[in-house]
Amino acid sequence: MGVHRDDESRPLTHTAAFETNRGAMFGVAYRVLGTVQDSEDAIQETWLRWQDVDFAGVREPRAYLLTAVTRAALNTVRSHGRRREEYLGPWLPEPVSTGVGSDPARAAELADDVSLALLVVLQSLSPLERAAFVLREVFGTSYADVAETLDRSEPSVRQLVHRARAHVRDNAPRHPVDTATHAAVTEAFHSAAFGTGDLKDMIAVLSPDVVLTTDAGGHAKAAFRPIRGVDKVLRFVAAILVKPEVVALAWVEREVNGRPALVGYEGPRIDCVIWLEIDAALVTRIDMVRNPDKLGAVRL
Repeated sequence: MGVHRDDESRPLTHTAAFETNRGAMFGVAYRVLGTVQDSEDAIQETWLRWQDVDFAGVREPRAYLLTAVTRAALNTVRSHGRRREEYLGPWLPEPVSTGVGSDPARAAELADDVSLALLVVLQSLSPLERAAFVLREVFGTSYADVAETLDRSEPSVRQLVHRARAHVRDNAPRHPVDTATHAAVTEAFHSAAFGTGDLKDMIAVLSPDVVLTTDAGGHAKAAFRPIRGVDKVLRFVAAILVKPEVVALAWVEREVNGRPALVGYEGPRIDCVIWLEIDAALVTRIDMVRNPDKLGAVRL
């Protein structure tokens, strides 16, 4: 993608503008889709269309490209709707490494505010609400431009953004923690689950209404619906810790979507990513991704 050419038919300005905005385009597509490959496909589709655009006639390349990739992402949502409906078990967004060794463009775009917890909330919105929120609240696109992108009236877009903003606010931690606290709680969870093995230690870091969600897509053993409450979560964790395939895993802490997470692996193969949502120093969500198709953007 984005091959430089010296002839008159494709000015370098096309490539330069596209590459400059690649990170932002991935940020839009990933927030709308929650998947890495689909986001890259939306960017590829945007590039193919971009090559045929009269660059001299584009007043704001960034706005044009964000509009184009948003439309491509929404088309993907529509075409993959049945695939999502037929997915086995809960569906979680794909985790992306943002620490050492990760893709620099992705890391820069995702490290600050694209936690897996936020992506879960965004995915509970309608596609149009999601796109409107991302363009307006994350990238500062004007309501008029969002309306043009989504082919909706400006008042309609304002309603979409209003509903999405309220939903995100209602589902955000009331007492968010800084990175250091997140790391400390993750380490405590790590030690209790895979170190001492004493689940009593885990009770100290779990919120009473903690929710555990496992996404394996039918490729590995997982719960087919979210598990709610400390007692049920502890019973589930105790049951999986003795499974041979889990006992065989080694666990390390890595930065995923801007925060510390636990990565379980056997040799070079990554089996699982566990991401914690923390509110007031207690774990309120445990998201466990075991679908191998969703672990390609995670690095050891």
